[in-house]
Amino acid sequence: MDLSRLNYLAAHSSFLDALLIALLVVFVIILMKSTRNIGPTEVGLVRKRFGSRKLTGGNAVAFDGEAGYQAKLLHPGLQFKLWPLFDVTRHPMVQIPANQIGVVIAQVGESLPVGAKSGVYKPEFGNFQDIATFVAKGGQKGVQRPVLPPGTVVPIHPVGFLVITRSTVFGVPIDEEYARLESRGGLKPASFGLPDSKLQVVHIDPSVSDGGKIVDMIGIVTTYEGPPLPKGAIANRIGDFEDIAEMESKPATKDSDLIEAILSVKNEVHNNYQDFQAFLDHGGRIGIQHDPLMYGAYNLNPFLVSVELVPMLVVNQGEVAVIKAYVGLATEDTSGVDFKFGSLVRPGHRGIWQEPIRTGKYAINPRCYNAEIVPTFILTLNWADASSSAHNLDKGLKQITAKSKEGFVFNIDLQVQIHVPDTEAPKVISIVGTMLNLVNEVLQAAVGNHFRDKLQSMPAIDFIEKRQEVQAQAQAHITEKLKEYRVETRGVYIQDVIFPQALVDVLTSREIANQQKETYKAEEQAQGQRLVLEQAKGRADMQADLAKSSVGIDIAKNKAQGVQAEADGESYRLDKVGRASAAKTEAEGLAIAKGLEAQQQAIGKDQAALINAIRALAAGGQRFMPENLSVTVGGEGGLGANVNALVPLIMSRLQRATPPETVEPAPPAS
Repeated sequence: MDLSRLNYLAAHSSFLDALLIALLVVFVIILMKSTRNIGPTEVGLVRKRFGSRKLTGGNAVAFDGEAGYQAKLLHPGLQFKLWPLFDVTRHPMVQIPANQIGVVIAQVGESLPVGAKSGVYKPEFGNFQDIATFVAKGGQKGVQRPVLPPGTVVPIHPVGFLVITRSTVFGVPIDEEYARLESRGGLKPASFGLPDSKLQVVHIDPSVSDGGKIVDMIGIVTTYEGPPLPKGAIANRIGDFEDIAEMESKPATKDSDLIEAILSVKNEVHNNYQDFQAFLDHGGRIGIQHDPLMYGAYNLNPFLVSVELVPMLVVNQGEVAVIKAYVGLATEDTSGVDFKFGSLVRPGHRGIWQEPIRTGKYAINPRCYNAEIVPTFILTLNWADASSSAHNLDKGLKQITAKSKEGFVFNIDLQVQIHVPDTEAPKVISIVGTMLNLVNEVLQAAVGNHFRDKLQSMPAIDFIEKRQEVQAQAQAHITEKLKEYRVETRGVYIQDVIFPQALVDVLTSREIANQQKETYKAEEQAQGQRLVLEQAKGRADMQADLAKSSVGIDIAKNKAQGVQAEADGESYRLDKVGRASAAKTEAEGLAIAKGLEAQQQAIGKDQAALINAIRALAAGGQRFMPENLSVTVGGEGGLGANVNALVPLIMSRLQRATPPETVEPAPPAS
């Protein structure tokens, strides 16, 4: 074999080797590109690059081998799709985090009817993981009515459906606007008009008010899809009010039974608006819904349902709630011909219910019913700067300003106590509208005008002096006035009167003068009391002497009594002695007389008289001879002097030594 042929064979062999190597490399590349490892939380989206048939009907997903995105997904694991005929991209499975929901938007299926906002849902659709069943069973493009609940992990076709969560948008948008947004930085919930707060579970829990008080809440539901409301209706109630009409037709039905039926929600038929398809199937309509949501957590489609949290109606002890109904059966007045202030209706009709709601908590829709709280306890209203802490009805009441007959301006603090019987509360509200109207429009005028009229006809001093009388007249006037409004008056009290300064000055001067007068009287009385006190003190100080003198008086009395007794005894003795002495004297006298008579007869009257005279002189104390008898013997200093001195002494002794001679009376005549 020549050299050229060998070179040819060698060159040809090298080419074949290179070709084989190239083919092997291409095979390896194709094999590598055709083999995809799909993760455990991923799906493989297959796109066919070439095909003899093209997609029709506006669908972006191929179900019969057409070119484009294929309906069948590749599941986790090693998957083979021949490249370059097929292109495979990996996408995360749809995962809904806790406390979030997933809103599904279909990019395949039939077009929505005109006016529709969401696609009809059928149980066969499940969680939208089977795109072929969805399309085959008549699934519609657009927002789907159910939402994916928290914790859902499902392989949903990324092109057939978009799933919106608060943090992620799953899927590949086909719409050019959304695709452009995705290429610029990714789709977000706001791209679809949904704030993040709408893509979470709706919680209805008690809330805390500003004052720290726990407030029970309910959810007022508004739906954005469904047939329109009946003419004249403002809210939708499942079944309307046919059940109320049926109950009312039975004579034994009480108003309280009607109220219970109205407040009983029918949310169980549509799982509290979470099954929006069931809501529509049971006659749900667009707009405000009559039945609110109670405590709980709800997976609600934010494209179709919104919830407003409002406080639950609480009727405390001592109150009733008069219900003004804006929904229900036609108005049929039950108040009677004598009541000419509005109308009352049975519960379930539009108007003011004739039966109030009493103590309790009620899940009543404030968009459908207005509850006017009427205090049935004794209500105290203050015409003053301060208002009652038990209510806020008198916050607009101020001091009553009135002018007296002379022109003095008075400011009066007044308190009025009223009572609304619970059975009369609906009539009161029918007359005045609200309790605030009763206070501001009825009581304000009745009370203020009465006091202004009364004061204008009275002098200021009369008003001050007749305050109790004015108060009683005011109570009588207000009582009569409020009877027209079915309200009882329990008391009218003038709390304080602020006098004008000019009158205060006059009254002050007068009072000072009166007080001075009283002071002077008091001082006068004090002086009198002081005299009494001094007398009392003097008597107190002399008590010891008084006691001694009292004892002395007693002693003197006793002595006087003793002396008197002694005197009486002496008198008695003297009387007796005197009588005896007189008798003796009489006897002696008679004896002397007889003796003298005998003496005279014997010696004669003259001699007898001389003798008796001498005897008498001798018996008496009168001396008829001088005691000093002067005897002069000789001259001075001799014997004569001594004799002159001795003679009186001798005469004195002779008289003491010689007793007078007793003249014995003459013996009585025998």
